[in-house]
Amino acid sequence: MTSREKILQQIKLNKPAETPLPGITRFDSLYESTEAKFVETLTAIYTEVIVVKDYAELLAKAEELYASVTNRASTIPALSSWTDFSLNDPDPHALELIEIAILQAEFGVAENGAVWISENHLAHRALPFITQNLAFVIPRNAIVNNMHDAYERLVETTGWGCFISGPSKTADIEQSLVIGAHGARSLVIFLIEEP
Repeated sequence: MTSREKILQQIKLNKPAETPLPGITRFDSLYESTEAKFVETLTAIYTEVIVVKDYAELLAKAEELYASVTNRASTIPALSSWTDFSLNDPDPHALELIEIAILQAEFGVAENGAVWISENHLAHRALPFITQNLAFVIPRNAIVNNMHDAYERLVETTGWGCFISGPSKTADIEQSLVIGAHGARSLVIFLIEEP
């Protein structure tokens, strides 16, 4: 038996005993209104929340808010007449020109204002991070209380996805807050009543 084999044999014989996993501690959030808490949290982190009835009202609101903006992109078919920037280019570097992107997202989290977006609604993963301004559309009834509820909802999820909360911001030691430091300069959440 070589020295290497002896060492590996000793390692195999010297395994520590298995220890049970710790119990799962759950913290429930008992908000009077999950939507009200979601809006409150987002308002505190410089995000506007707009309730719309349906995709027709969403289109009208997008035209109103972003009338003077060029390079508008969306992954939502109902907004195709509003967009003027094609996401068909396979090169994500082309996305650097986008001024506003309105994207479908799955749900929001009241506790921290995070929104879950996945590759199910994205042509390019870089899109929510490279656009100058960002908007998400989520069903009004798709707001969960906290991250425990969010992760329960994601148990069967596969593929890429991430939580995004508020516009990009950073603060330095001089206590100067900069919005849009390394990502979207603004974020709007559209809560749609009829998905």
